[in-house]
Amino acid sequence: MKNILQIDGDFMEQNTVFTELIQEIKQCFSNKSIMVPMRHHHDFPNPAVNKDATLLLMPAWNPDKNAGVKIVTVHPENGQFNLPAIQGIYIYLDAVKGNIKAILEAKSLTAKRTAAASALASVYLSKLNSSSMLMIGTGALSANLIQAHASVRPIKTVYIWGRNYEKAKAIASSLKNENFTVQVIPTIEEKIGDVDIISCATLSKTPLILGAYLKKGQHIDLVGAYKVDMREADDDTIKKASVYVDTFQGGLKESGDIVIPLKNGSLKEEDIKGDLFSLTSNPTKGRQNDNEITVFKSVGHAIEDLAAANYYYNKFTNA
Repeated sequence: MKNILQIDGDFMEQNTVFTELIQEIKQCFSNKSIMVPMRHHHDFPNPAVNKDATLLLMPAWNPDKNAGVKIVTVHPENGQFNLPAIQGIYIYLDAVKGNIKAILEAKSLTAKRTAAASALASVYLSKLNSSSMLMIGTGALSANLIQAHASVRPIKTVYIWGRNYEKAKAIASSLKNENFTVQVIPTIEEKIGDVDIISCATLSKTPLILGAYLKKGQHIDLVGAYKVDMREADDDTIKKASVYVDTFQGGLKESGDIVIPLKNGSLKEEDIKGDLFSLTSNPTKGRQNDNEITVFKSVGHAIEDLAAANYYYNKFTNA
């Protein structure tokens, strides 16, 4: 196990340039040689907290170059232990010789690559002049999503809502030196119809984004709700919007935001306009006009992990 680099979350926090990471992920989605099997998704009982936990295994290979696998656990009730809900590692490999090149802390890697993937979708799906944003949720992803979206659009005003008002205030405080203002709001309804971009990263089982409040031209970024019984947007939102997913492979199977509307007839599979593969390869044009409402549903993909691991490995070895 000699010569295996260990790249921690602090390094990623201090060395992320979102425009660079977004470009890395874009290149990987447009690279047809990368091989990605369907990720392993295993729910298992956790009687001590009376809530199921999840184990995720996410491998990817870029033949003759690099490979890797992410091992992640999701324990939704970890707040009571003062621990993050998502924990894990990423094992980064030499694809030619099979040796381990680095082990990366997966919580920060996941947060950064997820935010960058959402921002990549926003490049194609939000209005070019989007200047305001509503962030729903106060987990580890929230600040990253705000920063990533602001790296690709001229965001001037950000509103944050979360069930825990103090957490929302802490996120706002952490972003006080950015080039946009941040305001905590007590209800979603008061600002949801006023912003250009809505990003939602929660574990909600009931919709928080209601189509009745939406206005023309908005872009909705759905990042949480990683199980089929979870959802962040209601059927009315889906009916009003042009819907995109990060990948058809996972997007149609893993989240209630897509699975439930498919089952109840609010959405048909053929109505989904595209994914990050088609958007980055240009067959899908993305947003068609400034009146269109767009939805991007992210469930995560191993290509994003491999791209991020490669990005941070290069940053670390060239530092």
